[in-house]
Amino acid sequence: MKNVLIILFVLVFFLISFLIIGNKQENRNKNENNDLKIEKKGVFLSYIELNKYIKNKSEEDSKNNIIKILDNLKENGFNMLLVHVRPFSDAIYKSSIFAISDTVKNKENNPSYDILEFIISESYNRNIKVHAWINPYRISSNENIESLDLNHISRKYIENGCAKVVEGKGLFYNPACSEVNDLIIDGIKEILNNYKVDGIHFDDYFYPSDEIDLDLYKKYIDNGGNLSLADYRYKNILTLIKDVYWNIKSIDKNVQFGISPEGNIDNDYNKHYLDIKEILSNDGYVDYIMPQIYFGFENSSKPFIKTLKEWDSLIKNKKINLMPALAFYKSGSYDKYAKDGAYEWINNSDIISRQILESRNSSNYGGFSLFRYDYLFSEDKFNDNSKEEFNNLIKIIK
Repeated sequence: MKNVLIILFVLVFFLISFLIIGNKQENRNKNENNDLKIEKKGVFLSYIELNKYIKNKSEEDSKNNIIKILDNLKENGFNMLLVHVRPFSDAIYKSSIFAISDTVKNKENNPSYDILEFIISESYNRNIKVHAWINPYRISSNENIESLDLNHISRKYIENGCAKVVEGKGLFYNPACSEVNDLIIDGIKEILNNYKVDGIHFDDYFYPSDEIDLDLYKKYIDNGGNLSLADYRYKNILTLIKDVYWNIKSIDKNVQFGISPEGNIDNDYNKHYLDIKEILSNDGYVDYIMPQIYFGFENSSKPFIKTLKEWDSLIKNKKINLMPALAFYKSGSYDKYAKDGAYEWINNSDIISRQILESRNSSNYGGFSLFRYDYLFSEDKFNDNSKEEFNNLIKIIK
């Protein structure tokens, strides 16, 4: 009888434990699903802003600046911050792989506090999601290798051809090198293992040039490879994106991964070697796509509505959200590549608000993001158009 009671007790204990765990998981899944349905209203905080608000500032001043940035976002209805955590093969956070970014140094010294941790903590208090924005291949805008510190992580990659100078652009990692993929992934794993970011974000710096990988492509062909040069490049970028996605989800399936390619789809294929159709048709690449649709409605080459619809139609995997990046920085300025629409941003002050309203009609819509913070909130970037543009924007997002 005693043994029967013990067995019954154990069974009841496990049944109750199972129900509790099941309810917690169900609630967590509900929260995750609800979060995915919330419109993301994002702002890019680039290394240019970091230079302005954090570099060479005291700890108190830099923290106050971060708080002000986040307060501005919260008060005006934004709920997503894409912060430039690794602009130049460096880190604004504590890293054992990358050197501290020059964009956050305090008079040539490392910052006295963990900047990313502070941003995440303060963002959490304001219900703002933080996506860690990374330039995967860019090392430096300076073509002079000697300008790099002697212990810079990229130096060993320069020695074996996995990093090269790209004339007119700077120094970049070679996308054809598997060692480069490993470095990028190790850096992302380091972020996810140490910081509670909500997402990892890549911008449009994919293939740096048409020459950077030619020596490795020749070796590939000599060893029996049969892909064309273009297909070889598509595969290199797809491999990185797929590996990044898998590693993110293996650490935390709730962390989102997205990329922000050029709005011009032809350039994505022919210049950056980004196979958008493959990425947007299948599982295992991205959770969201944030094309830089930096075009006005009157742009002769790439009118906004037509371009938006092209992107929306490319998404065959309905689990992927479309979140267009929009060019608030163009407000009140002459758009020299827009042809007939060159004066559109000067003659109108409701372009961004109309673009968001139009985007909300997209079948795969998940939100938007604006480039970049200072054009929205810094007086030295204001003009008559941008002020009115901002007022019209706030009316539809708060």
